[in-house]
Amino acid sequence: MKSIAIMGASGHCKVVAEIALENGYDNIVFVDLNPTIDMLGEYPVADEDTDLENFINEKYDFIVGIGDAKIRRKVQEKLLSKGANVVTLIHPAAAIAYDVSIGTGTVIMAGAVVNPGTKIGDGCIINTCASVDHDNTIGDYVHISVGSHTAGTVAMGDNCWLGIGAVVSNNLSICADCTIGAGAVVVKNIIKPGTYIGVPARKID
Repeated sequence: MKSIAIMGASGHCKVVAEIALENGYDNIVFVDLNPTIDMLGEYPVADEDTDLENFINEKYDFIVGIGDAKIRRKVQEKLLSKGANVVTLIHPAAAIAYDVSIGTGTVIMAGAVVNPGTKIGDGCIINTCASVDHDNTIGDYVHISVGSHTAGTVAMGDNCWLGIGAVVSNNLSICADCTIGAGAVVVKNIIKPGTYIGVPARKID
């Protein structure tokens, strides 16, 4: 039996569970701080406060299924500090080039494409049908949302969120802690943290 504990109990976690199934896990449990949730779909939800240590001691693999980057980082770092085995999950329907580097705890979903020379950090989400072109450098705890795209030689700092359908043009850099809104198009370097929307993308806070 191949066992995994998914931290969180949300719709995103259900997608992560499907990827776990595709990777051969046949014993799946969600772990959450909300004691009122007992099941998510067909899978049990355990209480983080009372059950987490048991899953670590029983040598479960772990993945964090939480969308918020800062919370995802906090939970993953907690797991690692406790000696948990945090894994990386890649859907078999994703296309990953042979030389791509992928960090611990990253999830790559169905239909995603990651092209040669790219480095992806820890705890990232490369979501459904997103594409990351050649020679990108993607920091830790970045979320590249459904149907969003980065062109070649893009650098993106830690904790960034590229919204649904957003696009980053080639040879650009985005500093850490930026949110790029849905459908935005980034055509120049972003050097200040904040939220950017529109075509071309502009800072709104």
